Amino acid sequence: MLIGATTMSGMAQNAINLGGDISMLPEYERVSTPYYTSAGKKIPDVLTYMKETCKMNSMRVRLFVTPNKSEDPQLAQDLAYVQKLGKRIKDAGLDFMLDFHYSDTWADPSNQTIPSTWKTNTSNTALTDSMYSYTKRCLEYLKENGATPDFVQVGNEVSYGMLWRNYQDRCYDETATTWKRFTDFLSAGAKAVREVTPDAKIIIHVERTSNANNCANFFNKMKANSVDYDIIGLSYYPFWHKDLASLSKTLSTLETQFPDKPVQIVETAYYYQNFPTGDAGYDDTTGTWPDTAAGQQAFIEDLCTELGKHDNVTGLYYWFPEENGSGGATWNANNVVLNKWINRGLWNNDTHKINSAILKLQNFLTEKEALSVNSVKVSDGADADTSIYNMNGQRVNEMSAPGIYLKGGKKYMIR
Repeated sequence: MLIGATTMSGMAQNAINLGGDISMLPEYERVSTPYYTSAGKKIPDVLTYMKETCKMNSMRVRLFVTPNKSEDPQLAQDLAYVQKLGKRIKDAGLDFMLDFHYSDTWADPSNQTIPSTWKTNTSNTALTDSMYSYTKRCLEYLKENGATPDFVQVGNEVSYGMLWRNYQDRCYDETATTWKRFTDFLSAGAKAVREVTPDAKIIIHVERTSNANNCANFFNKMKANSVDYDIIGLSYYPFWHKDLASLSKTLSTLETQFPDKPVQIVETAYYYQNFPTGDAGYDDTTGTWPDTAAGQQAFIEDLCTELGKHDNVTGLYYWFPEENGSGGATWNANNVVLNKWINRGLWNNDTHKINSAILKLQNFLTEKEALSVNSVKVSDGADADTSIYNMNGQRVNEMSAPGIYLKGGKKYMIR
């Protein structure tokens, strides 16, 4: 399958994706939260601004099974909510990434809670059936209502498995039966994706980014259990996943061991104020990137530079860029969108003005464009518009074997 610069009907439009997880944007809009430029000019439509001014071309939205906003205001994304936002994304001409959590609440490396409606029968067979039927039902609904996703995450940060009944279900060791249980779930979800939205790219998303060997081991488990997927999805937050050198090692390892699998950074973010220094589990990275708007911008610039060095990275998504205070222009207990500021968004929670980092994310696209043109030296005098080169600078007759190729200044990936 070729991933190139040409738009194909029903397929992701972009060879390189830049965007954000904007799952809370409709909630902020519901309570009329103002969004301003740095000069204080009101932004009438944030999605349009992200596309036209920030050059984003793809958006990610999470989906919970039966979320309860009374538990957490951020648990708003049921299927109807996601359909409406997904259609808006598609109608705007952007790619749409759907992030299945397969839970009523946050799914991550420490939480993979079985949805309440699936708990009547938690045998492996019943849960596998639920994975398939639920995924299929959701995708059919989205497809029928103008919100067909271009990318589908089968699970969110599933580094240690999913649908945990007990501690023994967690993939903390090499137990074959535990991994088989987990990968059967992934395969069931992937089967539904292929049947309903065959052009969508399947993403397996983990956060084992800080350790190259652990990350590669995870995806070797996917291979050993014949899990069907297209893209490796990674979370990268430096205060949890170490420095850029560690990220670089992981990306290089994945490129060597899985040359047919592009990588997308599907979550990243950095603090512009109130870094939680001293909190358990956080590495204090403020010595490298201060917890200021300038520090946040510097992180984005450094990250984009690093990602530009890796041919296999084809996507970058900022997590919760739309964070913008608690809801509305001023505090209102009846219109709470966020019950605790995270301080990693791309708008300032106090002033509602953009942070400078938002305009630096497009450096990712610039870095990738430069790599496409410059990473191969045309040395044989052939016509650069028609000749094909592999990433060793060798001219080839066709793009057939898996790998990355250049033709006419464009990058193509065969897998």
